[in-house]
Amino acid sequence: MPEGERSVRLRVMAPGDKSALMAILASTPEFKPAEIVVAEEVIECFLNEGCTSGYRVWVAVEGTGNVIGYVCFGQTPLTEGTWDIYWIAVAGTWRGRSVGRALLQHAEAEIRDGDGRMILVETSSKPEYQQAMILYGRMGYLPVSVITDFYAPGDSKITLQKLLVL
Repeated sequence: MPEGERSVRLRVMAPGDKSALMAILASTPEFKPAEIVVAEEVIECFLNEGCTSGYRVWVAVEGTGNVIGYVCFGQTPLTEGTWDIYWIAVAGTWRGRSVGRALLQHAEAEIRDGDGRMILVETSSKPEYQQAMILYGRMGYLPVSVITDFYAPGDSKITLQKLLVL
């Protein structure tokens, strides 16, 4: 991380982080209300000890303890070594300051430790997602498929893949 962001640390999400994450999601213009509902369900599943989804959620916390971003990832069901990055979001004032990169790097390290061999990310083709595409590209993710008009007319699904060296 750049010099000014060294006070940012990553840790496993705690129950008290939920409201901050929901505020980040609500203030992220790329996410539609229905998508935020799904993100909340995934967060709730992670926080519920009885949930067997395998979701992992890590948060980025700045020096004073405020949650400024998160990543949610997990092993893809019924696969051997394939993992998905489900959600990644960073508070608006922290975008462009390497927080997303740090979260993604952490997820990749955990995936490698979990014998992951491949990571998939699904994202939208809409212009609002261009910054996410740039981040993924810089991190070595390559587009492997496009399903035209998947989410809605004019909004295609792009699947990105990163192969991990074991």
